[in-house]
Amino acid sequence: MRFTNTRQPDWDWWSRLWPTPGETLRNLGLSPGDALAEIGCGNGYFALPAARITAPAPVYAVDIDEGLLAELDRLAGRHEVDTLHTVHGDARSLPDHLPESVDVALIANTFHGVDDPEAFVAGVVDALAADGRFVVLNWHDRPREETTVAGAPRGPPTDLRISPDETAELVEAASDLRAVDRVNVPPYHYGLVFE
Repeated sequence: MRFTNTRQPDWDWWSRLWPTPGETLRNLGLSPGDALAEIGCGNGYFALPAARITAPAPVYAVDIDEGLLAELDRLAGRHEVDTLHTVHGDARSLPDHLPESVDVALIANTFHGVDDPEAFVAGVVDALAADGRFVVLNWHDRPREETTVAGAPRGPPTDLRISPDETAELVEAASDLRAVDRVNVPPYHYGLVFE
């Protein structure tokens, strides 16, 4: 089952938001040697550059959509990225789908759609190594009509958007994780890093 109001947009408008996704990931603290799980990876807009950054550590690209994962497998093969592993599964039971604990769990553009944040965050914590980090990249809580890409409103409905403070409160109430960094990700997003 998909998270509420989340779907895979095309690469064209993602690239208008983030022409350099690898730089975005580095600004959020991703570095060589970080084993990473991307939750709801879609067709790999972040997973592919993450695998280049974290190599030789693995990137587990988790999604419920087998078609998007097949597309990501093709792209990884074409780009000779052999540390990326696609994982078909529901992120609500993340630890069940990973072969090992990870240093970083990343969720991009979908935390607003998580139906049970407490249970979801508990699963993320169970998937993390003892000193692991949880990174949430999400839309600012601005009216949807103000977040345009290619001339059209984009992102979740206004009423689903949650502020960085609300996100931090949800994660911290559900776990021992604490926000240690807040990153502005222009033009419409924020990133929170929890340890």
